[in-house]
Amino acid sequence: MTHTQITVVRGGLPLPAAGPGELVVSDESVRAWVRDGSVLRHFQRYRGARLLTERLETSGRPMLAWVLRAMTRGDCSIVGAEGGEREVTIRLLLRWSLTLAWEVLGQRRLLRRVEREVDQLQARAGQTRSAPLDRTVPPLYLRTDLSFGIRAGGSVGHIAGVVNELAAMIAPPVLLTVSDVPTVRDDVEIHHVAITEAFWNFRELPTMVLNDAFHDAALRALGGRRVSFVYQRYSLNNYAGLRLARRLAVPLVLEYNGSEVWMARHWGQPLKHEALALRIELLNLTAADLVVVVSRAMRAELVARGVPGERVLVNPNAVDPERYHPTVDAAASRSRYALTGKTVVGFIGTFGPWHGAEILARAFVELLHSRPEYRQNVRLLMIGAGARLNDTRRIIDEAGLSDVVVFTGLVEQDRGPEFLAACDILVSPHVPNPDGTPFFGSPTKLFEYMATGRGIVASDLDQIGEILHHGESAWMVPPGDVGALAQGMARLIDDPPLRSALGAAARCDVVANHTWHAHVRAILDALESRLAASAA
Repeated sequence: MTHTQITVVRGGLPLPAAGPGELVVSDESVRAWVRDGSVLRHFQRYRGARLLTERLETSGRPMLAWVLRAMTRGDCSIVGAEGGEREVTIRLLLRWSLTLAWEVLGQRRLLRRVEREVDQLQARAGQTRSAPLDRTVPPLYLRTDLSFGIRAGGSVGHIAGVVNELAAMIAPPVLLTVSDVPTVRDDVEIHHVAITEAFWNFRELPTMVLNDAFHDAALRALGGRRVSFVYQRYSLNNYAGLRLARRLAVPLVLEYNGSEVWMARHWGQPLKHEALALRIELLNLTAADLVVVVSRAMRAELVARGVPGERVLVNPNAVDPERYHPTVDAAASRSRYALTGKTVVGFIGTFGPWHGAEILARAFVELLHSRPEYRQNVRLLMIGAGARLNDTRRIIDEAGLSDVVVFTGLVEQDRGPEFLAACDILVSPHVPNPDGTPFFGSPTKLFEYMATGRGIVASDLDQIGEILHHGESAWMVPPGDVGALAQGMARLIDDPPLRSALGAAARCDVVANHTWHAHVRAILDALESRLAASAA
């Protein structure tokens, strides 16, 4: 087939369907062409080229843009997923190249400035706020990561859950974020933090530049108004929450979901500036008035790193049981994917390395090979998209089961309940950490599964095994055990009364113990206790 148009898509964005005569590839594919020399076959081959990126502000990376320009003899542009378009001209490429040269020289200066600011904050790290918590004024919530266009997933559910309950229990927070957070209440005051094009050619430096952007944006947004406390969802190299808490003389609550340094080592690429990232991470943990973690394993890790145990609150993830409940109408989803009359095994997630989606795919292959009669009436519904989606799909395709497995792609957060309700059995196949350390997560999907009242098959892995109990609220299997997972699914497929009983028990448990209301109440109560202890 002759292609007249090429579309290159930045990592993290889904590949759109190709139009007539269009070739759609990831930016990693183009980099591979450059490495092996095959990019020469694409020189001046297309009449048009475009690069899809998260935002236009993040697009000033000249190498890929030069390659894109060289591949087309016609129009060449960069298109932002959140809007806007920029023509790629030789003049723009020369300007970006000069900027890159300046940034190569300027990165040391940026790093020295960050180190000085960390030194200053470190000198005041032991300070705590002793004034009582004022529940009459709103908190300031900082979502400081550089994630663009994330429309669904556990992080979205957690952010919206906490923000919405803070709005109900104190006052609508002032929320600062670089992009929208789906399902947040309409009465929450949201400010989008503008980001610059500075240092986007360097993997870690934009996270450091973001400190000033958030600090200044917060002060502008508040305009002198008081806040009750600063709540920050910690992200790599960010200390804006600590700076603001010290400046505003209010407590800092730090939500910590695991070491960014550890995650880079084991689920990505090791950080170039790892020592500085570790220092910033520990500074936040030791200076915060309260650190909120989702598991006992994470608390143990922090205490071992020198964080006082009395400042660490173990507070598992949660769910809104009014949005996720057993009576959600799933008729449209079942009809769309030809699931009516079938027994549906479901999974939802962002297909991260820890989710075990590939384990589930292999287990389903084993299940249908050992029980071929299931092929007529059992379906696997894989909801979501992410890094391991292609690997998971490949397992299914190579087994010849693509006709009985549905991959939905990304589903918007507000439609998640409908898709889960289309399932009869829900699977949480999480796998252990690759270095043997305890699994520190608290999967948001777990609580969403419980709220739907469906039968659950789950890995008996650290906190997951503390929340769910085998034969009472779920069917638990050894993590990573393909055969046991296949047998667990068969057990619930064959025994509808059992899966109904397990689902009902899980629903009762989550409503009683794991709602976002209870989660936020625990944070506020713990913060008040910490402030009272500091004042004593």
